[in-house]
Amino acid sequence: MSGLRFHWFLPTGGDSRGIVSGGHGADVGYTAAGRPPELAYLTQVAQAAEYNGFESALTPTGLWCQDSWLTTAALAQHTERLKFLVAFRPGSLTPTLGAQMAETFQNVTGGRLALNIVTGGEPAEQRAFGDFLDKTGRYERTGEFLDILTRLWDGGEPFDYDGRHLRVEGARLSAVPDPRPEIYFGGSSAPAGDVAARHADVYLTWGEPPAQAREKIEWVRGLAAAQGRRPRFGIRLHTISRDTSAEAWAVAERLLRDVPRELIEQQQRAFAASESTGQRRMLDLHGGSTADLEIHPGLWAGVGLLRGGAGTALVGSHEEVADLIGEYAEAGFEEFVLSGYPCLEEAYWFGEGVRPILRRRGLLGGRPEDALVTAGR
Repeated sequence: MSGLRFHWFLPTGGDSRGIVSGGHGADVGYTAAGRPPELAYLTQVAQAAEYNGFESALTPTGLWCQDSWLTTAALAQHTERLKFLVAFRPGSLTPTLGAQMAETFQNVTGGRLALNIVTGGEPAEQRAFGDFLDKTGRYERTGEFLDILTRLWDGGEPFDYDGRHLRVEGARLSAVPDPRPEIYFGGSSAPAGDVAARHADVYLTWGEPPAQAREKIEWVRGLAAAQGRRPRFGIRLHTISRDTSAEAWAVAERLLRDVPRELIEQQQRAFAASESTGQRRMLDLHGGSTADLEIHPGLWAGVGLLRGGAGTALVGSHEEVADLIGEYAEAGFEEFVLSGYPCLEEAYWFGEGVRPILRRRGLLGGRPEDALVTAGR
């Protein structure tokens, strides 16, 4: 249970002191009195993530946010060590172009790219991007995309590929990415498991209670073993960490206190209609009810009443949040992709409050940035 890796989040759909929604069933993202995703603000968030020792920052993809490639390329010029976990959808570009963009990104940033492959879970949004495949077809295409992408990254002679959805002839790169970007991939359906088993360096899942999340690890681990592979496992969570438990829970309660019940019901209807298996699992955690939102000690499902996708938060004192992270580590998770409301301030609450505890417990692995972050504090 050592060497856990922590990542932060870039709010390219807007940030707020309230819950920000977007994607996964919601027709229009909901932002509570937000901060627009301007470069000056996103630069602050990226620099806060770097200062507080996060390894990388995930940027989302979809109609409700800014383009992940362009945004992170700009932010790389305002950071020194922070990596970028760039989310994109295989249906939006060709695999050869994707492989070339990854090589270019590594070249201009000094090797600070990882890729979060998003197959896409909402047909209406996919059609807006010109993608009319059904769910099964999208996962088949994702597998083919990654077949071609990874073969291009291997280098070697030009090659042909003739799949059900994708075809290339004489595909090649003038240079391969150095270092080779790691592939992060998530999905809760059977087709997603197959792609994860064959291609994921890190399998990502949304924040279910530890025992429930462990079942997904065992599922993907078994599929990957049959392919002769051993991926790592990561979990996507929000965090509300304060000096005392009471302070943290007061923040959680405030996030929902002034939200109209009609808005929650509207969002829940949209999420219930989602094609995403993972979104349905998030919905099952609370069933649309505002009662009993602490679904496991320190794990709060209130975010999922308004936000599609990752809908749970670690809530408590710094020690309590560190304890729950330890539970997830015991379950088999090695990587944590975190965020908060707002992302700027919460990066400091976690970095200054929880990371020193994790370090004392020997869970951070002693990477060089840890020493840089703590210098002078």
